[in-house]
Amino acid sequence: METFEGGLGAPTRHPIKWKEPSFVDPKLMDEEMRRVFDVCHSCRRCFNLCDSFPRLFDIIDESDSGELDSVSSSKFDQVEEACTLCDLCYMSKCPYVPPHEFNIDFPHLILRYRYAKQLKNSGLSFINKIITNTDLTGRIGTMFSPIINWSFSKRNYFTRKTINFLAGIHLKAILPKFNKKTFSQIFNSIKKNNLTTLASTSRKVVIYTTCYVNYNLPKIAEAALKVLNNNNVEVQFIYPECCGMPKLESGDLESVSKKSMRISKELLPWVKKGYKILTLTPSCSLMLKSEWQLLNPDNEIIREVSIATQDICEYIVDIAKEEDFFIGENIFEKNISLHIACHTKAQNIGVKSSEMLKKIPNLKINIIDKCSGHGGSFGVREKTYPLANKYGKISARKLSNNSNSIIVSECPLAAQHLGEIDRELSKENIPKKIYHPIEIIAETYLEGKS
Repeated sequence: METFEGGLGAPTRHPIKWKEPSFVDPKLMDEEMRRVFDVCHSCRRCFNLCDSFPRLFDIIDESDSGELDSVSSSKFDQVEEACTLCDLCYMSKCPYVPPHEFNIDFPHLILRYRYAKQLKNSGLSFINKIITNTDLTGRIGTMFSPIINWSFSKRNYFTRKTINFLAGIHLKAILPKFNKKTFSQIFNSIKKNNLTTLASTSRKVVIYTTCYVNYNLPKIAEAALKVLNNNNVEVQFIYPECCGMPKLESGDLESVSKKSMRISKELLPWVKKGYKILTLTPSCSLMLKSEWQLLNPDNEIIREVSIATQDICEYIVDIAKEEDFFIGENIFEKNISLHIACHTKAQNIGVKSSEMLKKIPNLKINIIDKCSGHGGSFGVREKTYPLANKYGKISARKLSNNSNSIIVSECPLAAQHLGEIDRELSKENIPKKIYHPIEIIAETYLEGKS
């Protein structure tokens, strides 16, 4: 097949050969980074996506020769530090992604660099292991939620100063609050009281709750349950452990691979029984659909789980094509600023959240198709928080300023980040309410009819 720049076909992503010795060989890695960076330097199409590319171009332009050959490899850390692994350069900007012969995959090159770095340092630091262990922090956070939430508040300077010193979390970064109960506990109570509808044999889903929804925002899962029950879908929930996205961002590929195999084994029996797997946040959808497979290309269980996985909005759009799909009668009178998460776009499924919300009559939707800048832990760390704010402000300025406007995003962290920046930019300093798209659909159902 002939390849050319600017082709309209979907890019081909190659498996990550992280188990091969050549993957972390310093000489081979430096050669590959210089090869890719030289192509990026010649093209510069991604100059406005994130700070990785401006940093790369600056260190080249300011070098003795104005070319990559006079740049020290030690400066590559600056480029790596600014990458959030959003995948937008790969998915939407770069004309040289495979199957093009240049075979450019910038995000996975950064992933390779991080993996080699953490191996060189004998693994992640103790603090990074804690930060990326969302199940440990989630269990502690929910168990002691009043104390933890109080300690995490920006108003508590002493505790935040301590957290800043110990964990490198920026003093101004807003940290997520923990719920008093996990969704797993809430759902067990729902099942015990027979409050869930299991009425259909043709529509069956098992929702992988995700760590953030389980420990921080269970109301998103409750909204999903409400919408699906109203549309004759049998719903089950499962949450064995975090999908590993935080560890992937840190380059801990071995841990992610082990997680993928453990979780997929628990999901496979549901797939065999004819259930679709739904996820509630786009980063987790991307992991189950794509990243797990790229780390374990020969694992048949992971492949089957990947094929069966859909994003919650993607699934709702699919079943909304059926004649019996039901949108509630409750009028939602809000101006919606709908942020499109980067990892939603990385799934290459289209803007399903917008498509879903347009099912509600007369809803005003203002689409924000810019990166929020948050990028998981990127948005709270001391070194990268200023960058997260820099790019977040670009999106926040596009939010609707009407008094009844709200922020909606499939990525709760992105929505929270945009809400905080909007509050700082606003003269009234009044925070906008934040929703997941599925919560908007849930609010259309009148009480007593769900």
